[in-house]
This record gives sequence, structure tokens and C-alpha cells, in this order.
Amino acid sequence: MSLRSEYDGVRLTTDRLRLRPGRVGDAVVHRELWAERDPRVPSHRRIGADGRPTLRDLEDALRSGPQASGLGLLAVDRKDDERTIGYCGLVEGGPGSAALGGEPHGPEIAFELLSLAQGQGYATEAARAVVEWSRREGLERLHATVWSWNEPSLRVLEKLGFVETARTSPDGASGDMVVMAVEL
Repeated sequence: MSLRSEYDGVRLTTDRLRLRPGRVGDAVVHRELWAERDPRVPSHRRIGADGRPTLRDLEDALRSGPQASGLGLLAVDRKDDERTIGYCGLVEGGPGSAALGGEPHGPEIAFELLSLAQGQGYATEAARAVVEWSRREGLERLHATVWSWNEPSLRVLEKLGFVETARTSPDGASGDMVVMAVEL
């Protein structure tokens, strides 16, 4: 049985959140996330001068499901008002794998929340649920990559027991990328 098949249809619940497979309608939130990104994020991860990715581009991506290289990102909904506030989940072959010379370091955890939901512990809560699910499924290790200037994400990972394992400078404009890992 593959990890991908185990991850299909995963639904996780915490005290304040529900994590569920993405839907095409979540493209609106994804577009807002792209629009809110810090200007230090590499330009290929921000909305371009041509307006891409468009809402339609993001809908198409969600419609096609997890990419061949990914396990999938779960939409994060608040229980109290059912608003989708971002995503959290696992991907394979992310920038951390390249930074580590392609060594097997387990799937990469990724999370991103709308600015209106930041600073309230939601990212830690969602990421903790994904880490606990990973442990139950028998994964041995997870890693994450975070820009060194992204202090809030670094704090989330530290709270979950991730430690720095490498640092690289993939492009001079965005600063250092910190690779962190946790043994499960």
C-alpha cells in the first residue's frame, strides 16, 4: 500500500479546525494566498505581471488533484465559521529534497494560511495534525523548507520538534532557505 493511496480522502480534525481534501471552490482562497505572499518570496510563487496564476489556472490545478510528485495538500477550515483559511499537507520532491542533494528525507510538510488567520495558532494546530497522522501511518521522518526571514513558520516547525538540518541560498534575492526535519 502506498502512502499516496493512504492519503487520498484523509480528513483530520483538531479542536478548532477541519483538514480535508481540496475542492475546486478552494481556488479563491489559493488565489488570495498567492496575492498576499511576501515580496521576498521568489517571483515564480507570486502572481506575475501577466496576472498568472489566474483563478482559472488554480481551479484547473485543484481539479486535476495532487500532482504526480505530491501527496496532497489539505484545505484548512475553521470549525466555528467553516471558512477555509489555507492549506496544510505533505508533498514529495519539494525544494528541500533538492537542497539536500536528493537524499531521501521523507515527505515535506507545507502550510500556508491567509493573513486574517495568522498569529492565532492555526498553523501549529494544522501542522501538528498532519505530523500526528504521518506518525500513525508509519512515516519515519518529515522535512520542511522555509525562508530564513519567515520567522512565524520557523517557530511553528520548532514547536513541532523540527530542527535545522541544512541551509542553502538557491537565489540571492530571496535569502537563505532553511531545511528542517523531525524524526517521527
